Amino acid sequence: MFKDPNFVISSDSTCDLYRDYAVANDIRIVPLRYTMEENGALTEGVDDFAAYGEYVDFYRRLRAGGFSRTSMLTYEAHCAHFEKLIAEGAREIIHLSLSSGLSPTANVAAQAAADVAAKHPGCKIYPVDSFAATIGQGELACEAVRMRAEGKSAAETAELLRPMPFHFQYAIIANDLYYLKKGGRVSAIAAAAGTVLKIKPVLSFTKEGKLIVIEKCKGMKKAFSRTLERMEKMPPVVENRIIHIVHTDNEADAATLADLVEARWGTRPTISIMGPVIGSHVGPGSVSMIWRTKEVRNDG
Repeated sequence: MFKDPNFVISSDSTCDLYRDYAVANDIRIVPLRYTMEENGALTEGVDDFAAYGEYVDFYRRLRAGGFSRTSMLTYEAHCAHFEKLIAEGAREIIHLSLSSGLSPTANVAAQAAADVAAKHPGCKIYPVDSFAATIGQGELACEAVRMRAEGKSAAETAELLRPMPFHFQYAIIANDLYYLKKGGRVSAIAAAAGTVLKIKPVLSFTKEGKLIVIEKCKGMKKAFSRTLERMEKMPPVVENRIIHIVHTDNEADAATLADLVEARWGTRPTISIMGPVIGSHVGPGSVSMIWRTKEVRNDG
C-alpha cells in the first residue's frame, strides 16, 4: 500500500535521491544498471545504493583505474515497473525520467506509460522529462512530494513540474576531462591539454536537455568564482529556495562551495553525493550545483 493515496511519485534512479528519503516519502525508484571494468574483468552493478560508503567505494574503484559503462532503462523494464505499481493499488502515477537530450529513456518511459495505462482503465500515468539528470531530476521529485502534501492532484502536479526544469541553473564542474572524453563530450586533444593545465570544465544543460561545456576554468577555485558570478546575474528565488550541491566523492570542495554560497545568499545548499550512473560520465572529484531562478535557463 502507498502512504499517500493521492498519487504515486516514481522516477528512474538517475534522480540520485538517497534511499532513506525515497522510502520516507514513498517515491518509487526503478534502478538503472552499470558495468564496471577492472583489470579486464567485468562486474555488473545496480544503481540502488543504500549506504554512503557504497558511493565512496564506487568512486574509489574509478580512481584505481576502473571504468564504468551504463545502459538505458528498457521499455520492458518501464512496463514492469508501472505494472507493479498498479498491482499494488496505484491509480495515478507521476514518473520522472532522465533527460531526453542525454538518453532515449524519457521517450521510452512515455511510450511504456501510455501502453500500460491503456491496459488499465481508470489508471493514468503522467511522464515528465527532467531535461536534466541527478539533483535536477531529484529536485523535481522533491517538488512533487511537496505538491502532493499540499493536496494537489496528479494532473496539477505534472502540469507544474513540466516547465520547472528550465528554471534550474547548472554549474557542473568536472575534476578531470578524461571521463568527458570517454563520453564524447570533449576531444582527446582537449582532454590531454586540459589535464596538463588542470582545466576544470564547467558544463550546463541546454533547453533540449543536452550537456554542453559553457566555460573552462583553471582550477576549482576559479570555477567556483565564475559560478558565483553567474548566480549574481541569475539569482536564486527567495520563495521555496532551491540550491543543491552534488559531488563525486569530493566533500571538501563541496563544503567550500557551500560556504561561499551561504555567505552570499544566506542559505546553505543541501549537499549530497552523486549516484553511479551519472557519476560514471562525470568521474570522481567533481562538484556541481543547481539553483532555481525566475529566469529561464539560456545556456546553449
